[in-house]
Amino acid sequence: MRLTLLSALFWFAFDQISKYLVLYQLDLVTLGEIEVLPPYLTFRMGWNTGINFGLLSGSADATRWLFVALAFGISAWLLSWSRRMSKRISMLAAGAIIGGAIANAFDRVIYGAVADFLNTTCCGFQNPYAFNFADVGIFLGAFGLLIFADEKKITP
Repeated sequence: MRLTLLSALFWFAFDQISKYLVLYQLDLVTLGEIEVLPPYLTFRMGWNTGINFGLLSGSADATRWLFVALAFGISAWLLSWSRRMSKRISMLAAGAIIGGAIANAFDRVIYGAVADFLNTTCCGFQNPYAFNFADVGIFLGAFGLLIFADEKKITP
C-alpha cells in the first residue's frame, strides 16, 4: 500500500505544483493563453465545473460537492483494493488515479472548479478542450489498471 500512497502523493503534488507555476507564476489566470510549442502545446485557462470535457457542468455549487465526495469515495475504494494487489504497476496505477482525483477535488474545494490549462493540438485537429496533470494521472492509472490489474482480486 505504501507504493500506492507514494504514487498518489506524486500525482497530487505534480498537479498542484504545475498549476501554481502556470496559473500564477506565468500568470495564465490573467493572460488566458500562452503558446508553448505552437501549434502542438498551448496553455489555455479553463475552469471546469463538470467532469471530463465539461460534461455535467452547469450548477457549479450543486455538482461541486457531489464530485468532491465521489473523488474521495472512489479513492477510498481504490486504496482498499490496492492493499490486495500483488503487481507493483497496479499499485502505481491505483495511486495515479487517487492522486489525480484528490488533486481535482482539492481544486473544487479551493476554487469551486477544476483548473485546466493543457491544450494539445496535432495533425490539423483543433482541440477545444483543456486538461491538467491530474487528468493525465487518472487516465494513465485507469489504462494501467485495465492492462495490468490483478484479475482475481478486483473485489475489495
